[in-house]
Amino acid sequence: MFKSYHILVLILMISIAGCHNQTKTEPLYLDATAPVPERVEDLLKRMTLEEKVAQMCQYVGLDHMRQAEKDLSKEDMEKSDAQGFYPNLHSSDVERLVEQGMIGSFLHVVDVKEANYLQSLAQKSRLKIPLLIGIDAIHGTALVNGATVYPTPIGLASTWDKALVKKMSVETAKEMRATGATWTFTPNVDVAREARWGRVGETFGEDPFLVAEMGVAMIEGLQNTTHPDSFNVIACAKHLIAGSESVNGLNGAPTDLSERTIREVFLPPYKAAVDVGVFSVMTAHNELNGIACHADEWMMTDVLRNELGFEGFIVSDWMDIERLATRHFVAENQTEACYQTVKAGMDMHMHGPDFLEPIVELVQQNRLTEERINESLRRLLEAKFRLGLFENPYASETQTDAVLFNEAHQQTALEAAQKSIVLLKNEGHLLPLQKGQYKKVFVTGPNAHNETVLGDWAYQQPEENTTTILEGLQQTDESASFDYLIVGNNPNDVTEKHVKEARLRAQKADLAIVVVGENSFRWDWNNKTCGENSARSDIQLGGLQQQLVEAVYASGTPTIVVLVNGRPLATEWIAEHVPALVEAWEPGSFGGEALAQILYGEVNPSAKLPISIPRSVGHQLAIYNHKPSHYFHKYVDAQSGPLFPFGHGLSYSDFVYQNLRLSKETISAGESLMLKVEVTNTSDVAGEEVVQVYLNDKYCPVTRPVKELKAFRRIRLEAGETAQVTFTITPDMLQYLDKDFKPVIDKGEFTVMVGGSSADNNLLTIPFFVK
Repeated sequence: MFKSYHILVLILMISIAGCHNQTKTEPLYLDATAPVPERVEDLLKRMTLEEKVAQMCQYVGLDHMRQAEKDLSKEDMEKSDAQGFYPNLHSSDVERLVEQGMIGSFLHVVDVKEANYLQSLAQKSRLKIPLLIGIDAIHGTALVNGATVYPTPIGLASTWDKALVKKMSVETAKEMRATGATWTFTPNVDVAREARWGRVGETFGEDPFLVAEMGVAMIEGLQNTTHPDSFNVIACAKHLIAGSESVNGLNGAPTDLSERTIREVFLPPYKAAVDVGVFSVMTAHNELNGIACHADEWMMTDVLRNELGFEGFIVSDWMDIERLATRHFVAENQTEACYQTVKAGMDMHMHGPDFLEPIVELVQQNRLTEERINESLRRLLEAKFRLGLFENPYASETQTDAVLFNEAHQQTALEAAQKSIVLLKNEGHLLPLQKGQYKKVFVTGPNAHNETVLGDWAYQQPEENTTTILEGLQQTDESASFDYLIVGNNPNDVTEKHVKEARLRAQKADLAIVVVGENSFRWDWNNKTCGENSARSDIQLGGLQQQLVEAVYASGTPTIVVLVNGRPLATEWIAEHVPALVEAWEPGSFGGEALAQILYGEVNPSAKLPISIPRSVGHQLAIYNHKPSHYFHKYVDAQSGPLFPFGHGLSYSDFVYQNLRLSKETISAGESLMLKVEVTNTSDVAGEEVVQVYLNDKYCPVTRPVKELKAFRRIRLEAGETAQVTFTITPDMLQYLDKDFKPVIDKGEFTVMVGGSSADNNLLTIPFFVK
């Protein structure tokens, strides 16, 4: 008994000692129960300087690199913003760097097997720090084959449905994780006021408030901001700042704006993104007021971090640190470029070599401190901990197919497409069509039967996953005979022969549908007319598309024009002549089905424009929130103002606004105000309406816009139903920036405007006073 007791004690002591040793040797940073800040600090103190800087380095994926090696020369790579490889670095060299812990992140990894393979290489490194894998999941993770493709952001903004945008973002995060990605370079919260710019479709439009609301909804869905200790994936607000109003609309060209415009128009969406907890921000290609954005310490540090309180990390855009020396010429060489950007506040380099060594050298020379590097590392490591990557860096390959393009995601994509398509004109109630009403329907146009509905930031998807416009029409009205004239898949493919044939075939039809617009095919980069790096000097229909429309209209057959495009197009002739005009934007996987459902009345259109449509390229800025003197003088050769105003969008229902009233006529500067309006559906068709609230400060020391969107609400009304819609006018809605850029509220008269668009003739108005 005595002997047994001593053996038991001995075993217990050995066990305790073993536990003690295990506790002592097991790094704290690998303890999932420890607080994230403690894990970060524990890991930080174990890292060499080189390992720290390595975490700031991002590379393109191995498969992408191998493909680009076939397609690009070194000179091509330096010009490209989409494909990249490293001329003096083989893919096997990159693999070895990952094993050594010398790379912290990858982008352009679109296959789950490659993502898991890269993570397995990282697990061989000394500290086993997982990789942060980023992807441009702008409207679904559409660069991945088989993913759900939702409408592009300009279409999502046209829904004015924040809950729907959040829902599709949650689904996007699930599809990203299922394919190994944990970070997406979206939302693009640039305020788009230049229609020539190719990336308008990647934004939420021209209004700072609407852009902010949609950006917040996307961030909330992607990051899972209701649980701040963990992320679904990391969102990225971009591009800091104002690249959407660059010279001549060219991507990356200089931007020159007053500080007032920056603070009143371009900065509010970033403030909203920071307030909701966005954890990464990407800087812009361009220079702003003479300072290259990648070296702009005022914007990155003074404003973003110190003023707005941003706590996440900043990533460079594609090769733009290098371009401080090679494009902007503000740095003499790559080392100076690295110094300027990190000193200004940069945390991660996109992409490739020639960053780690210069930064290490700069620290060794005491030009940068190691503590400055630690600041970046804390942010980057926190992201990886909050993503749960240290516990499980791998995606479940057996679950990938079950998550991608699943039934629930398909339904969301269809709903988003239905709510994103804007009915611009419906003269004589040509729409909705009745099934069987038109026996022979002529269909043509370069976008009638291809994957332009997927938009930019998408690669070709399986045919069975995409419904083209023609397919949607055929599926919706099986009693009709559709005569389809092929005119190529690109606006520039249309020929004079096509134009003549289209008129002859339209004459034999009962109805004609012409599908025109632009081409955002990333897989046919050289023929793109829209999207990233696809600015245009004109915004008319490209090629002979205008002639095609005019020929079909001249046939005398009732004609519908459908636009599939990523930027506002000047279609004044069409708006004046063709009875029905539809702005479909780039509606995603189910764009063809949704469009057909709207044309045939199975779905009542409810979308509203998030951006004004100019009459011509010379009508910039066609914004609704212009200053009072904007149209004091008129054009002598054309009508002034936009072709279609911000907030415009027709329905098959008729909505009447009445009984606009306020809870008080006079308030103090700190008081709120209740606003009520009655909206009635006077038609016999149930429908959804977006009620829009605008404000104007009548007299102010600083000139104010004629109206500014301050609130909106999407409502559904049955036929004949009336709803009382209530809003609260809060003090922050009345604020403006004084001459010193301080937010203040003036005493005096304000005007509230409520209606179905920003057009004056659609708005009820009522004044109130601030004492």
